[in-house]
Amino acid sequence: MQVILLERVEKLGQMGDEVTVKPGFARNFLLPRGKALRANAANRELFESRRADIEAENLKRREEAEAVAKKIEGKKAVLLRQAGDTGQLYGSVSTRDVADALIQDGVKILRSQIQLDRPIKTLGLHEVRVSLHPEVVISISVNVARSAEEAELQASGVDMTLTVFEREELAAKAEAEAAEAEAAAAAEAEEAVEAEADGVEESTEEEVES
Repeated sequence: MQVILLERVEKLGQMGDEVTVKPGFARNFLLPRGKALRANAANRELFESRRADIEAENLKRREEAEAVAKKIEGKKAVLLRQAGDTGQLYGSVSTRDVADALIQDGVKILRSQIQLDRPIKTLGLHEVRVSLHPEVVISISVNVARSAEEAELQASGVDMTLTVFEREELAAKAEAEAAEAEAAAAAEAEEAVEAEADGVEESTEEEVES
């Protein structure tokens, strides 16, 4: 089916473009949501006569979306869920869950604006796209954990899907690497001091000889 886009649609085109889409996609999504018109002579004439108004309205909505984007930018949604030792959730996190978390944080958002390719089913930090406008899409971090304490650990870089033993091993390895780096830095500093002392000694000997 041929349609005229009334706004930018990802992977389809820009406002005013005539594109071919599947009839079901047009009837169930584009047309009822006011994102497109059927491409015929009457609608082409209608679009051209209203183009200025449509563009002005789109600009207004985009500016409002950009203002909301500034409020959301940097926010991290924390969702507490039950999960097994491997990090697999007993259930999943949906677009509604993410939207509700943002709303509780004082952000006005619609469930339809949260974009998930598939429900979140594991613990961890997940990047989620938020489409505030066809031309304003941002990403937020969704921290899915079993408790507030685990959420804080995950935010600091700890992988809670690892076993306690594996986390202890990683912590011990990191501690050993830090100690090794500290020892190397101390040895380098000592060598620099010795080199400086040798230089002073040589200079003194030269002065005596002269």
